[in-house]
Amino acid sequence: MSGQYAINAAAHIPDRVAAAASIYGVRLITEKPDSPHLVARKAKAELYFACAERDHWVPLEQIEPLKQALKEANAEAEVEIYEDTDHGFAFPSRVIYKKHAAERHWERLLTLFKRTLT
Repeated sequence: MSGQYAINAAAHIPDRVAAAASIYGVRLITEKPDSPHLVARKAKAELYFACAERDHWVPLEQIEPLKQALKEANAEAEVEIYEDTDHGFAFPSRVIYKKHAAERHWERLLTLFKRTLT
């Protein structure tokens, strides 16, 4: 559930957060005023969303509305769907672990931080 907190941190302290990521986050689109898809417009940070293909917390039908909201907000953001994955795919001790996806998410995350934090 940390994705919603990372995006909200970027939105609420935009001069202090240069990058934020949501790795198979939850509650990315809600009716609440602090919904990540709404507050992202306040962020100056580069945002990255790694979404599992199968995720009851962020179903595929929410991905396009998320992308559209970020685009309309002119947010510097990327939303990526990790094919053949389930929520929690990067935890090696879980049965749903996908090594290729876990390695890719680390590569994307570290590249984001290197690009924005150096």
